[in-house]
Amino acid sequence: MEKKRCDFSFGTGQYKISEKMLLYHDTRWCRPEHRDQEQFAMLVLEGMQAGVSWNLILNKEENFRKAFDGFDPKLVAVYDEAKIEALMQDAGIIRNRNKIRAAVTNAQAFLRVQEEFGSFDRYIWGFTDGQVIDHHLADIKDMPAKDELSERISKDLKKRGFKFVGPTIIYSYLQGIGIINDHWEECEYR
Repeated sequence: MEKKRCDFSFGTGQYKISEKMLLYHDTRWCRPEHRDQEQFAMLVLEGMQAGVSWNLILNKEENFRKAFDGFDPKLVAVYDEAKIEALMQDAGIIRNRNKIRAAVTNAQAFLRVQEEFGSFDRYIWGFTDGQVIDHHLADIKDMPAKDELSERISKDLKKRGFKFVGPTIIYSYLQGIGIINDHWEECEYR
């Protein structure tokens, strides 16, 4: 018997869920992540997702990880124009110059946060005193696109020089690193 999962069909019944999306849902989404490098990876991926589907990002995730040196912020922070141009030619990723430049800018800001707080993990989880916000959703319609927490974190990140970190992107990011748990109450993967 198949386990109950969150329903991401948004009521249409036509949204094709990929195997990568199911694996992401079952093993990573809304699971607390405390590794700085993976937190940076998710920040870049969430920024890349703006305007496209998460399915597309997951299908290209391996390519992103290769293209962006495993999302090592120390390496991404020093990308020059030649590297940015090379990334613009890489059909395996989202070739958006503003998003690629944002990844470089965000790597630099990420390193500054690490230096100030000792780790990015300490900084980002500090907004909730290390606690998971569990919304116990009954339906996908109950899931907000943003909330007070994502607005507060977005504002702070922007103040620190981050780009592509609006409140909606940050809400999704907080789900992605497990600060927010929006699995449905009946989902067996919560």
